[in-house]
Amino acid sequence: MKKTLRAAALLTAFALAGGLPLTMADGAFSAKPLTVYADESYTYGFTDSFEYKKYSDHIEITSAKSANADSVEIPASIDNLPVTTIGIYAFQFNSMKTLTLPDTLTEIGFYTFGYCKNLTSVTIPDSVRKIGLHAFEECTSLTTINFPDHLVETMDYTFENTPWLEEQRKKDPLVIINGAVIDGRTCEGDVVVPSSVKYVASGAFAKNEKLTSVVFPASVTTIADNTFWYCKNLKSAELKGAETLGFGVFGSCNNLTELKLSGSLKSIDSYTFTDNTASATITFYGSESTWNSVEKPSGDQFLQRAKYIFDENHTEPEEGMKGDANCDNQVDMGDVVLIMQSISNPNKYGENGTDDSHLTAKGRINGDMNGDGLTVGDAQAIQKVLLGVN
Repeated sequence: MKKTLRAAALLTAFALAGGLPLTMADGAFSAKPLTVYADESYTYGFTDSFEYKKYSDHIEITSAKSANADSVEIPASIDNLPVTTIGIYAFQFNSMKTLTLPDTLTEIGFYTFGYCKNLTSVTIPDSVRKIGLHAFEECTSLTTINFPDHLVETMDYTFENTPWLEEQRKKDPLVIINGAVIDGRTCEGDVVVPSSVKYVASGAFAKNEKLTSVVFPASVTTIADNTFWYCKNLKSAELKGAETLGFGVFGSCNNLTELKLSGSLKSIDSYTFTDNTASATITFYGSESTWNSVEKPSGDQFLQRAKYIFDENHTEPEEGMKGDANCDNQVDMGDVVLIMQSISNPNKYGENGTDDSHLTAKGRINGDMNGDGLTVGDAQAIQKVLLGVN
């Protein structure tokens, strides 16, 4: 049985606020591992290439014996046990050029491959479910990341300062991979996360000074740690499906004046609104008695200052037609053309474009056929629908 460790959130939030660099070399301040196991007993072992921890049912790689190998291949098993985890800092500052990960791997830990500046590509195995904070940060040659065909949970700054992330941001500042928002820190203005998204990474919008409003769909039920940390110009947030609000979600969001919360909300972390001096109107999509049953800090000043509206009759409008990028209530080649125009000439046809027929926020959501943000692939997918090709 696993539990998420809160120390990592505290460390990350402190670093985001500028109090501590998250990565230090010799004598580093260490964050706790991504997860711990009920059975924490292990023995140390080593091979010709790696050091590891041996648990009763799995192996965790803890470090490489050499930081100078051109190629690193993680074995699928050691001592007849599957290698499921690569631990904190295990390969940080390694000079590897190529990396091969086994199909037994389920988690990549904090800072694991950070500053591997010669690494050019990585394929994430289908078995992986979680990648920790800063895991591939400052991999300044990393241009290609091949993800499995399912949602992978990432965390704060997992791919920070990589060419791959910069390229994804150019395509769409809201970086979505297989239903997971990986990054939104270069988004501007009003952001509507599409209903195809199921997960938003911790810190995904942190320190975004150009974000003014955001809407999360009902499909996102966990609002992870530090999601909007220090978004100092964020004025409005609507979290349609939120069941839990994590550490530092609205920390230092001092212009937050409107907050709309799901009637399914169950808990608010003691530090969700840390260092938040704003006075907001909170609209709760449920009754006052349901709000009173939500687990929340009793002395939180943000919650005490807030004005409350209890909307028991709130219903979500029907979703738009899939593929209808130009919002004319039909799917045709006009949608394909608009998608391509918005990508090739965003200043004219993008969401904030100058043309009267420019893409709208609703059109972007309608046109996102694959749940990974609006891309050329969506235009191709619509064409296939029109041609009757599966």
